[in-house]
Amino acid sequence: MQSVLYFSAVMGVVALLFVVWKSSWVSKQESGNKKMTGIAHHIATGAMAFLKAEYKVLIIFVILVGIILLLKGSFEPGSHPLLALSFIVGAFCSALAGYLGMRVATKANVRTTQAARSSLGRALEVAFAGGSVMGLGVVELGVLGLSLLFLLYTYLFGIDFDNIGKVLNVLAGFSLGASSIALFARVGGGIYTKAADVGADLVGKVEAGIPEDHPLNPATIADNVGDNVGDVAGMGADLFESYVGSIIGAMVLGASFVALPEFGNSFNGLGAVILPLALAASGIIMSIIGTFFVKVKDGGNPQRALNIGEFGSSLLMIIVSVFIIRGIMPERWVAANGETYTALGIFYATLAGLLAGLGIGKITEFHTGTGNSPVRLIARQSLTGSATNIIAGVGVGMFSTAIPIILISAAILISYHFAGLYGIAIAAVGMLANTGIQLAVDAYGPISDNAGGIAEMSDLPREVRMRTDKLDAVGNTTAAIGKGFAVGSAALTALALFAAYMQEAHLTSIDISKPVVMVGLLVGAMLPFVFSALAMSAVGRAAMAMIEEVRRQFSDIPALKNALEIMRKYDSKIEKATEAEMEIFQLADDAAEYDKCVEISTKASIKAMVLPGLLAIGSPVVIGFGGGAEMLGGLLAGVTASGVLMAIFQSNAGGAWDNAKKCLKKGSK
Repeated sequence: MQSVLYFSAVMGVVALLFVVWKSSWVSKQESGNKKMTGIAHHIATGAMAFLKAEYKVLIIFVILVGIILLLKGSFEPGSHPLLALSFIVGAFCSALAGYLGMRVATKANVRTTQAARSSLGRALEVAFAGGSVMGLGVVELGVLGLSLLFLLYTYLFGIDFDNIGKVLNVLAGFSLGASSIALFARVGGGIYTKAADVGADLVGKVEAGIPEDHPLNPATIADNVGDNVGDVAGMGADLFESYVGSIIGAMVLGASFVALPEFGNSFNGLGAVILPLALAASGIIMSIIGTFFVKVKDGGNPQRALNIGEFGSSLLMIIVSVFIIRGIMPERWVAANGETYTALGIFYATLAGLLAGLGIGKITEFHTGTGNSPVRLIARQSLTGSATNIIAGVGVGMFSTAIPIILISAAILISYHFAGLYGIAIAAVGMLANTGIQLAVDAYGPISDNAGGIAEMSDLPREVRMRTDKLDAVGNTTAAIGKGFAVGSAALTALALFAAYMQEAHLTSIDISKPVVMVGLLVGAMLPFVFSALAMSAVGRAAMAMIEEVRRQFSDIPALKNALEIMRKYDSKIEKATEAEMEIFQLADDAAEYDKCVEISTKASIKAMVLPGLLAIGSPVVIGFGGGAEMLGGLLAGVTASGVLMAIFQSNAGGAWDNAKKCLKKGSK
């Protein structure tokens, strides 16, 4: 057993070395002229200011929950005070993953802009290198943290049948810590980025008539900061939670095989427990190999280059998983329920999850890619006004839920057929085995978006912005794909953990004809809607404050006011201005008070993330104590089904809308 755990820990260290190497490589790339580096500094400062404010709040939450878990572990049979340690380490690793990713992303953005001055391929290389730090940083912290904690707890408690349940119970705190940070980071970052985006676009493009990301817009720095805090730090924490949650869920269900005689020679009976860690550790190497296949020439398709890296990594993972499973699991065994399972069946379950993940990625690419019919449909219907644009986008988002749900359902049925509930959990691990490269592909998107903003604000040649826009359009699709992987794996993991909950609650079945169960089901289905409404309302309030601030600056700052008049006079074609007008226009450089807009988004998002977070954490507690185990089971089932559909719909609709805008911009050129 120790050999596999040491292997996992070593793979975590390998990922750490890769992260250090890539981070150093990005830092050594050219960062451009003084104006470009100045803008990048504003973005980096704003991003770190948000993280600092967010983590101040989260530290208080982590300490309070840690104390509660310390008391719970001290008095509850089968638990241990070290549960609090697992929780704190999980929360720390999740926060650290977001921090490291954002540090490198805010370095890579301006370097991607500079690289785009020479070629598209060079720009992709820099942006993807920045994203790979985020991707491999997440898997490194997840695998290394779990491996070291598992080694510690098995050393302290022992590894016999009586103690393995306690070890996994305590280790589960790691997942809880990761989930807590992910919840608040995703909500806070999402509110920040959308409030800044809406505020910047409505006043800048719609009212003032200036181009997107123009330096005259006081909200443009906040908008670029939002790309980092929402889609880098937030998404990193989100996938970190899904990643470690799937591993721990499979480990918990694998413990049911420990006492079986067939597992006696399988790593002290713990073969099924350590298999998820071994698969995740192997996925690190496959992800690193996949990163070397991501290359594109000028005029090439960045999406194809990213797909080659991702699919190549997945193919290698399929091959490697055969040998890992056969080496760890017994050839055949009979479970406590009388069902016979095989190592080959475990491989089929892993394969089902991995293929379902790739399928979700491809269908997401179809619905959000710039050259595909759903996005072109939205672009065409946008020509007749906002109403038809909204109708088309909502329709595309809703329809896009169909095939992902079918793929997730197929993965559930196939994996359950071959390996029972443990197979479903292993399918989730298989889906996220290549999280390193999946998240690298995802994090590359906001880096490219920032690069385009810096190119616009620095007044670089048109071809530079065209290259960054091409990368950004693909980034919108990869962001939606990343969310699809997170949603799909979360659905599989939730089902596995749901079975574990029923086992702990001593429920053999949940009858939906019972009123208490149906009430729980309905309340659970309602929660994602209320959660989304709270987040959207917070975005609306923050965006209004942002709009008022931008209007104030356009009205009260003379340099901005005069520059806007010149922009309107020449319909944003500033090259037509006279020399005297250009002098007036240049006086507006750095006249915008960017920090005030950053402060508005920061304060609004930190304040607004609390209520949705408490709703998600408090609802199961209230229903569990007030309605009992069966009502809580209904709640968990309802929130899973509704949440998966809402997540896919919103993610794909947003990606399709964003790329429809790119299509219209390209057409106008």
